[in-house]
Amino acid sequence: MDYLYDFLLFLAKSITLIGAVVLGVVVIVLAAAKQKGKKGHLECEDLSAEYQQSCAQLEAHLLPEARRKQLAKEKKKEAKARKSLPETMMAARLFVIDFKGSVDAKEVVALREEVTAVLAIAKPEDEVLVRVESGGGVVHGYGLCASQLQRIRDRGIRLTVAIDKVAASGGYMMACVAQHIVAAPFAIIGSIGVVAQLPNFHRLLQKHDIDFEQHTAGQYKRTLTLFGENDEAGREKFREELESIHRQFKQFVAEHRPRVDIDRVATGEHWLATEAMALNLVDELKTSDDYLQQYYLQRQVIRLHFKQPKRLGDRFAQQAAVFFVHGIESILQRIRSPFQGG
Repeated sequence: MDYLYDFLLFLAKSITLIGAVVLGVVVIVLAAAKQKGKKGHLECEDLSAEYQQSCAQLEAHLLPEARRKQLAKEKKKEAKARKSLPETMMAARLFVIDFKGSVDAKEVVALREEVTAVLAIAKPEDEVLVRVESGGGVVHGYGLCASQLQRIRDRGIRLTVAIDKVAASGGYMMACVAQHIVAAPFAIIGSIGVVAQLPNFHRLLQKHDIDFEQHTAGQYKRTLTLFGENDEAGREKFREELESIHRQFKQFVAEHRPRVDIDRVATGEHWLATEAMALNLVDELKTSDDYLQQYYLQRQVIRLHFKQPKRLGDRFAQQAAVFFVHGIESILQRIRSPFQGG
């Protein structure tokens, strides 16, 4: 009888475990399917309103109680008067977009959505400020990023780029599209050059008697390879392709920054903004914070951010990391506890 009871208990546990696993798989599949249809959403933040609110709070804090109440009434009247103004009398707007680029320029997905949203409502008197931070990356990715910014100029909207840290290579390709470039004094600017590198394992394979075959149609379908034996003809063609990209990069910068001595700056070097200004690579030494502050009381400053839904794998990885950290902290706490106390 005890044997039958143990068997039924084991069977019940097994069924419960299998059911939990199946249910987990179903939940994951449904969540993935639901997420697949999500595109993301645009978030808007009124920076000018936040700035004015912060100033008002600080100002009120420094005033006597009687004057504080009077100031609050005045602010309410001013806000009411602004709301009653006709749309034609409203001040021009400044739209802010942040771009922090990686090597593969995957952030262009959000940039496309943000630019499209701005162009849907922007007027000729408005301005777009893009805060660029990137050390560059793949040519086709940053070429598309620059093209997205070109859409703003093509619509007759003033485009300004602010560089607080770095805009090099593909980052500067984006920045030079703007009519006006501002940069913090110690920001890194330039690197108008092209680089490509790859390892070759041919001798390692030979050492271990491993053959590698590669078949192509077209003389230059493959110039350099990871596993085959590279020859001088392939290297020369590869260098020609890099030079071609570099020429187009130089031409692109020269068209957008006609005052730049392109042969002087297109050496792959980078400069601090103070030096870059002397080379006409930037127009003004100023942080993005200073640039925005001069407009907070003159314009409505709106920051746009296209938020993409997190992938299911990323969510699980994030949760796993949290559990791992909590587990380590719990273990450390248990180790420390015997040594704590009086």
